[in-house]
Amino acid sequence: MRVEGDFITINKNLLPLSWFYGLGVGLRNLLFEMGVLKSRSFNTPVISVGNITVGGTGKTPHVEYLIRLLKEKMNVAVLSRGYKRKSSGYILSDKDTPMRMIGDEPYQIKQKFPDITVAVDKKRTRGIEKLTEDGNGLDIDVILLDDAFQHRYVKPGINILLVDYHRLLIYDRLLPAGRLREPIRAKDRADIVIVTKCPKDLKPMEFRVITKAMKLYPYQQLFFSSHDYDSPKGVFTGKVFDGNLSGKNIMLLTGIASPEQLMHDLQELESQITPLTFGDHHNFSKKDVANINKTFASMAEPKVILTTEKDATRLTVAEGLSDEVKNSLYVLPMRIVIMQNQEEEFNNKILGYVYKNSRNSILAKRKDDHKPQNSNSTGNRTRTISF
Repeated sequence: MRVEGDFITINKNLLPLSWFYGLGVGLRNLLFEMGVLKSRSFNTPVISVGNITVGGTGKTPHVEYLIRLLKEKMNVAVLSRGYKRKSSGYILSDKDTPMRMIGDEPYQIKQKFPDITVAVDKKRTRGIEKLTEDGNGLDIDVILLDDAFQHRYVKPGINILLVDYHRLLIYDRLLPAGRLREPIRAKDRADIVIVTKCPKDLKPMEFRVITKAMKLYPYQQLFFSSHDYDSPKGVFTGKVFDGNLSGKNIMLLTGIASPEQLMHDLQELESQITPLTFGDHHNFSKKDVANINKTFASMAEPKVILTTEKDATRLTVAEGLSDEVKNSLYVLPMRIVIMQNQEEEFNNKILGYVYKNSRNSILAKRKDDHKPQNSNSTGNRTRTISF
């Protein structure tokens, strides 16, 4: 089993540059704390999900967890900056909005949850104004901010900080020597801290050690999450994978920040794993596609390609994939699990905040319609697979 901090590498030669970087970040935070730079609150409930590290901590799966929790009870909007999109300004997406206009993660969310509102805007305050302005017909009850922990111009009602179990803040350093965007003390702004990507067999003593090491304040709540995988689904065929992954020759095709956890999970299968790894948010070029086709063609049967949901959105628009690749390419959907039997506590924290602060009095009255035994429901569950 891996342990916390095991994916961290520190470039000690760059520590002097990290010191200067920290000065700049510290000055910016000080200006917000002094009120020179203003943080703005909104009447509509706003929940921010983010991190203070470069790389994946599982933001999108956790946003999707919140969507499943809230969407049957209220009108949900997700607002993202739309990283690496080929557009600017505020864009309200619909089912036909292309990925290049809003970015891969908002596109993924809109495709999975077509009935919710998804918008992008680098200026989050303007995005919130657009989503909540009178007469727009959206009637938004709650806004989820994706990757906005550093966007301090918005003061969310609940600020959720995600911390990768394998990259705990206490072992990391500021950029460029480490992966931290802000000093560790920035975690003090969080209302909820979630340690993500935890091993499912984490021992009670390990929970206690991490809890003590995080040094949170009494006003902050700490949760731990792991994840399950839903059954693989064909990216181009739409078919659910029928069979057992064990014994297959698996090409793991990823363009995400932290593929190590997925690799670790797949190692539990009695399979030969061939990783084909690209950078985060990678757009697949003709050369990349040729490499994918060639690598998969050279693999022995029985074989299959697995990819992430975020990568699948970009692979669907990649030109030149062979028919063999298209017929063998499956996405592996991820679903978040709140650990230590704290799912109901976490859900009630989120629901209670939204009901209490909603502008919509009808929504507030709806609170009584949902019994406690249903409070831990995160939507209709599909068949899951375990590694």
